[in-house]
Amino acid sequence: MSGQAFRKFLPLFDRVLVGRSATEAVTKGGIMLPEKSQGKVLQATVLAVGSGAKGKGGQIEPVSMKVGDKVFLPEYGVSKVVLEEKEYFLFRNSDILGKYTE
Repeated sequence: MSGQAFRKFLPLFDRVLVGRSATEAVTKGGIMLPEKSQGKVLQATVLAVGSGAKGKGGQIEPVSMKVGDKVFLPEYGVSKVVLEEKEYFLFRNSDILGKYTE
């Protein structure tokens, strides 16, 4: 089950669990980049979503993403979750900046 621990983790309310994409270690020209200069990865894949949060009328407003969506993340405001020695990240639905479309 290594690498699949997130399947047993269910975010609550309007939270979204994501796994960040790997950073590019080589430029298009073939130059190897040291880890410090690779920068922070702001792209991720949605791995699990909560059921939603209560709106003003008391009804549940569903999360606007689904598992498998590619999203653009803010640089700050993340909660790190470690499951089976692998890092995942929790964001509120409203904190995610955008979703990539195909």
